[in-house]
Amino acid sequence: MSSLALGFQEMDKAQVSLVGGKGLNLGELSKIEGIQVPEGFCVTTVGYQKSIEQNKTYHALLDRLTMLEVEDREEIGEISRKIRQILMEVEIPSDVASAVTHYLSRFGEEHAYAVRSSATAEDLPNASFAGQHDTYLNIIGKEAILQHIRKCWASLFTDRAVIYRMQNGFDHSQVYLSVIVQRMVFPQASGILFTADPITSNRKLLSIDASFGLGEALVSGLVSADCYKVQEDKIVEKMIATKKLVINARKEGGTETVPIDHDRQKIQTLTDQQILQLARIGRQIEANFGCPQDIEWCLVDDIFYILQSRPVTTLFPIPEANDQENRVFISVGHQQMMTDPIKPLGLSFYLLTTPAPMRKAGGRLFVDVTQQLASPVSRNILLNAMGQHDPLMKDALMNTLKRGDFKKPLPSDNKAPSPSRGNTDMLAQIENNPSIVSDLIKRSQTSIEELKQNIQTKSGSDLFDFILEDIQELKKILFDPQSSAVFMAAINASTWINEKMEEWLGEKNAADTLSQSVPNNITSEMGLALLDVADVIRPYSEIIDYLQQVKDDNFLDELVRFDGGQEARNAFHAFLNKYGMRCAGEIDITKTRWSEKPITLVPMILGNIKNFEPNAGKRKFEQGLCFALEKEQELVDRLKPLPDGEQKAKETKRMIDKIRNFIGYREYPKYGMINRYFVYKQALLKEAEQLVQAGIIHEKEDIYYLTFEEFREAVRANKLDYQVINKQKDEYKLYEKLTPPRVITSDGEIIAGNYKRENLPAEAILGLPVSSGVIEGRARVILNMEDVDLEDGDILVTSFTDPGWTPLFVSIKGLVTEVGGLMTHGAVIAREYGLPAVVGVENATKLIKDGQRILVNGTEGYIELL
Repeated sequence: MSSLALGFQEMDKAQVSLVGGKGLNLGELSKIEGIQVPEGFCVTTVGYQKSIEQNKTYHALLDRLTMLEVEDREEIGEISRKIRQILMEVEIPSDVASAVTHYLSRFGEEHAYAVRSSATAEDLPNASFAGQHDTYLNIIGKEAILQHIRKCWASLFTDRAVIYRMQNGFDHSQVYLSVIVQRMVFPQASGILFTADPITSNRKLLSIDASFGLGEALVSGLVSADCYKVQEDKIVEKMIATKKLVINARKEGGTETVPIDHDRQKIQTLTDQQILQLARIGRQIEANFGCPQDIEWCLVDDIFYILQSRPVTTLFPIPEANDQENRVFISVGHQQMMTDPIKPLGLSFYLLTTPAPMRKAGGRLFVDVTQQLASPVSRNILLNAMGQHDPLMKDALMNTLKRGDFKKPLPSDNKAPSPSRGNTDMLAQIENNPSIVSDLIKRSQTSIEELKQNIQTKSGSDLFDFILEDIQELKKILFDPQSSAVFMAAINASTWINEKMEEWLGEKNAADTLSQSVPNNITSEMGLALLDVADVIRPYSEIIDYLQQVKDDNFLDELVRFDGGQEARNAFHAFLNKYGMRCAGEIDITKTRWSEKPITLVPMILGNIKNFEPNAGKRKFEQGLCFALEKEQELVDRLKPLPDGEQKAKETKRMIDKIRNFIGYREYPKYGMINRYFVYKQALLKEAEQLVQAGIIHEKEDIYYLTFEEFREAVRANKLDYQVINKQKDEYKLYEKLTPPRVITSDGEIIAGNYKRENLPAEAILGLPVSSGVIEGRARVILNMEDVDLEDGDILVTSFTDPGWTPLFVSIKGLVTEVGGLMTHGAVIAREYGLPAVVGVENATKLIKDGQRILVNGTEGYIELL
């Protein structure tokens, strides 16, 4: 057995570097009992390397290609074409040609073969490379096969394959190509089988596409295929397509496309018995590989042959559960306005902080709501909360409940305790006592000051024990019934105002204007405070010029060299002392804070200097306050002449006071939590520095890829298996490519929700109206806060906004996000700043192009592309 070519039966699992992902999978398939695989062999990557190792031009071109970025399309095209030309004309070494001859004589040189590419970075669990490299069918004769081996090698450098590698972080010089040479079979039908439904991701629902002739017609999109769905050995759905064309193999080699007779076009490709037989084969292959598979199959004389099987790489992982029950999970990221993956240390901290039944999946957190959905009382509380947070999530949960295949609803239990948030006694006590808010804020601040003092004396294992103890204090503050009751009072008052003003006065969303410029909103105050920093810097043109050039975070120390520099530096430090623990994605403790990277704030400050006159922060607040007080007066005046008007006006005034006294506090508990997290983080980074000095980790940020317990153990034992960090880094990279679902079941099924509304413009993109008003302007699609370049009057379009995005809100005229609800952060701040806002807009950052003019209707909840 030479290393230049290997028969399918001769391969073992460790040889991916020799035969590539596709070749390895074929070898594995051919060893499964009862699975038919057309026989064949692989020309290994050694043959490819031998053919090019002496070719200096090839290596020079490869070096040039490695220096390019995805954006350099023209150069990529030119260099790739030259490399393909070299590979098409390369001399195949005689020992490689001999190895090919050996296997052809064994399987029969007179037969037709499929010649298929199998790259070393292909059909891997985290990157499929599907369709990136070429396949040639029905090739007859040794010379033709050798020529097509060269063609496969050349397909490693098609433009699309090169760009795909760049996008997925693969080094061109480390990816090699093996070529599969496999006996052709001439099928009456062929197609694709997914062992997990590609539309819903349901792992129990198997999906089969089938059409007549060779599978190429299907893969290339030439024909529509029948689609059959199978669940637990039953066909649950059939869609029979009109099949007008078939691709057949020709006797003399090559393929031909032939029209199908009219009377056969609507015939079911596979019989029901064949569908179920194929489904069983799919499940057997899935069990062998241990994960959902995408399988190419064909049918020849009533025998199913398997041509390929690869892992399905696009499925979102299922949240871990400890039993076989049907379960329903909802995304934490969609409620916390941060749908990016969280590193292991960040996940640990969130899990330590929350009492909810959390599960991890794909680097995100999900809450198991199965029990809550089972009881009528807790179900209503959950659905009402989701209505505020994310109506698409609520609708998805409603869709799940309609199906009835999850936990059987419990009989109505009126004695079920209502959670503290709905505690009416507490709400009555609070009524309208604004000092409660300042008391709660003071208590939180005092507690954080104590923490800062006490943590300084802790190190090693003691530090970890101390943090665990302090998290109990954090939980007491976060879940204090009085604290929850304060902002629930404001939320309930907002709902009451919106419902009653529409009923009595025909006015929609009146609470939006009433929520402008409220006291005690730590997050909206932060946006205005950054305008004040701009005011300090504005008079000094030298400092402005300097800030436009700065590249690193030492710029604050350099400021004192300039006239006005000390004042500028003091203003920066004052801002960072109060808000420096914040950043985008702040619920992940591992994210870089503004205090750690103050340069992040520079573009926003420069934008404020460019877009605003001096004193804009104070004026914005006063203007919002003026609008709110005018709206209050107007509503009261309009109510008084109505029947029972004095009573209505009195009750409305009471509710407006609740909104204005309490809604600002909505943002404070999270600020307190993030403040604490930053104190923990600074202490933990000192421990990380000790590990770096002891040579246990390479850099202190490596600890982000450890859980809290793994980090604690590394400190205790003063040693660590570095593979743990490498594995979790690789997983995180993979998770970054996934889009988390709002609702997912224990079968992996993603359940979607919809908005149901009528009488909107035909081309309207729907979302949730969360802050009233209509605005037209230029869309700025921004996915990363560091890419900010806003003009006054722009509309921010992004995936999600947490408090770290607030400084941008002062510069924009409207907001569109993919995630969000009525009471999520972005909505609260948009209302307070008087910005029309539509949130929960599916795929907004793809549907709306950067720079496009759009209309945002925050009253009705839609966007129009102008």
